Amino acid sequence: MVRKAKVEFDERPPDDFDPKNPYGDPVAMLEYREHLVREKWIQIETAKIIRDRLRWCYRIEGVNHHQKCRHLVDQYLESTRGVGWGKDHRPADLHEPKKVVEVED
Repeated sequence: MVRKAKVEFDERPPDDFDPKNPYGDPVAMLEYREHLVREKWIQIETAKIIRDRLRWCYRIEGVNHHQKCRHLVDQYLESTRGVGWGKDHRPADLHEPKKVVEVED
């Protein structure tokens, strides 16, 4: 039995997913949904790691944390932008806003 030296993950979205017809291939749609969830979790965990480093920096630097930890604050704020599970953060090609039908009198 031969063991692989490195574990490989497929981090790409499925190739056969069609955003114009998301329900055309249900398997591809579920794989694409899993891909989106996986990417969100990676973003969330990255933000948590940066937040922990920022806490550590605040604790170590004391009163100088405004100058010494500014780069971590910028990284943390940038990593939390757009991270969330709300409908506003879903891809627009899958969940477009509701179309308003105007009724003429």
